Amino acid sequence: MQERNKATWIWYPGDFEIWLGNIFNNRRTERGAMFPPFWKQDSHYVTVEFTKEVELAREEVIVIRTEGKYNLSLDGKLQYGMPQHFSIPAGKHRLSFKVWNQATPPALFISGLTRQINSDASWLVTYEDKIWIDENGVAHGSGIYVPAGYWDFDDIQRLPSEFKLPTEWQDPVSKQSCNGGMLYDFGRETFGYLNITGVSGTGALCICYGESSEEALDKEHCETFNQFNTVDGGNRICKMESKAFRYVYIETAGETRYDSVGMYYEYAPYKHEQSGSFRSNDKLLNRIWDTAAYTMDLTTREFFVDGIKRDRWTWSGDAIQSYLMNYYLRFDSQCVKRTIRQLRGKDPVTAHINTIMDYTFYWFKSISDYYDYTADLDFVRELYPRMQTLMQYVLSRTNADGWAEGQPDDWIFVDWVDFPMHKRGTLCFEQLLFCKSLETMQRFAELLGKEPTTYKTLADRLRQQIHTTFWDESKQAYLHAIEDGQINAQITKFPNMFAILYGYTDESQSRHIMEHVLLNPDVPPITTPYMRFYEMEALCQLGQQEQVLKQMRSYWGGMLHEGATTFWEKYNPEEKGAQHLAMYGRPYGKSLCHAWGASPIYLLGRYFLGVRPLMPGYREFEVQPQLGGLKQMEGSVPTPDGLIHVSVKQHSVTVRNETPHSGWLSIGCLRYAIEGNDTLTVEY
Repeated sequence: MQERNKATWIWYPGDFEIWLGNIFNNRRTERGAMFPPFWKQDSHYVTVEFTKEVELAREEVIVIRTEGKYNLSLDGKLQYGMPQHFSIPAGKHRLSFKVWNQATPPALFISGLTRQINSDASWLVTYEDKIWIDENGVAHGSGIYVPAGYWDFDDIQRLPSEFKLPTEWQDPVSKQSCNGGMLYDFGRETFGYLNITGVSGTGALCICYGESSEEALDKEHCETFNQFNTVDGGNRICKMESKAFRYVYIETAGETRYDSVGMYYEYAPYKHEQSGSFRSNDKLLNRIWDTAAYTMDLTTREFFVDGIKRDRWTWSGDAIQSYLMNYYLRFDSQCVKRTIRQLRGKDPVTAHINTIMDYTFYWFKSISDYYDYTADLDFVRELYPRMQTLMQYVLSRTNADGWAEGQPDDWIFVDWVDFPMHKRGTLCFEQLLFCKSLETMQRFAELLGKEPTTYKTLADRLRQQIHTTFWDESKQAYLHAIEDGQINAQITKFPNMFAILYGYTDESQSRHIMEHVLLNPDVPPITTPYMRFYEMEALCQLGQQEQVLKQMRSYWGGMLHEGATTFWEKYNPEEKGAQHLAMYGRPYGKSLCHAWGASPIYLLGRYFLGVRPLMPGYREFEVQPQLGGLKQMEGSVPTPDGLIHVSVKQHSVTVRNETPHSGWLSIGCLRYAIEGNDTLTVEY
């Protein structure tokens, strides 16, 4: 929550994120052409009213700044003009501002000279729907709770619409002449603004970007490039729009010349001393963690992005994994909230999030995860009305049997697969996600004092229906789907590992799924880091850390062996050389820096160091370390209130708790109490 009596810029909740998200999602280009997302993009409300009741012990003079034109009313009386300072006499008053801005979200900053009135989260906002609910949840008419939205724009001169990520200068590490041009290598995957100085002469510049040298040198097929004409007129500096690359190839034509090449690296700032860490006796595993952390940092921008080269969009399925990895790396809760708000957009709901049914279900689950790690019920309260309307949309599209089944305008994704798998009909995988979404609605209805009966009834019935319909006792596994009224008995890992993760299996079923599905070489393997995230998590929940460590070394270590400096969208060990660069029928279509490739951060923090919240926001926590075949490991896990440090050797564990909250160290069947702001060492 925002600090009371501290002035900050405020707006209608979610509008800044939606506006910024539109700019963010429309930066993608494909070979020089702009490439917007293919789902509905909402916009901000252009007129917003901000209001607050105040009781002043003495006269207050307020400083007023807005983004947009505005009027001011005091106790219902319209005041003259657009004053930048305004005097309010002592007593009880209602202060209201109507702000209009077509271009950027209407925003307001109020600073009282005696700090009796400041713009903050206690203000109420409306978009002229004439619906009000106060901070105590008391309805004035009917409607939803709408306290003002805000972030950390606490400087009156720092306009929200001018927000940009910081940059720092980087030089290439090497250059070489190739094919009549120059190839620059920046040493590893990076993101930012290429800068070419001293451009002169009449002619042209052709700039090809590549995550690999092969891509940068292939003018006909590289995914991103710039090409423009130059006119002689003295030395100029050309700063390109943001791009992802490691290599840049530049050719000149005519009389065009330039002096030097560098870049402004763009990054999301974080506090290193409040970040997660990991080290072990395994040097390869340490490299995997470091590479995963760098991958996450590159894909953490204004929002959590999928990949920095190609899509550059926010996808709900990608984002839910980014959130979890973030909780064990930087704990940037503001970026989580921005991404969740932006993905949801506004009512009315006319399509699934990103048009993908499973991504709608992940959106619900992401809010439950966020609450577990932060205990931020205010954010849940803000989103709950939009959770309700999204769930109404989901329920309106179920079939006669109550299943969530894809409609012609839906995309049923699940995963990119290298084996035949139908995605039509009633997929068991989708029903599991649907059931968890209903349970999430039930959970927050109860926490917010709403009526959870409908969601509970639907969830309980669906859970039983899933087991009765899809569980095959002879195969000890969940079957794939119902197609044309018949069971498709294909066995895939997807529904089976999610049944374990969501707690829908008992101990015996989980063990059989592990033996007959997850560790069965006859079941088609998963070749994307996306679903290996969940596969590895399910194995960790079943105590298979040694198996997971082997797979980390072979799979993520395999990417490092191929020269990866960030983790990829997909990795198939059977592919060789330039085959690793291709995807979607394009020779360089694969993203070589993809957020869902960074899952070792989460797996090592959650299931090896073993740190997790037992109560929301780590108000009570557990440390249950598992070496998984390592001899030694240590690391830190960030929480809302400080770090939890864990050091593990083969016969001892030390936990240094820098939070005020208490927790438990679990070793085998034994539990040891950890006090707030204390250190505990146990030898065994």
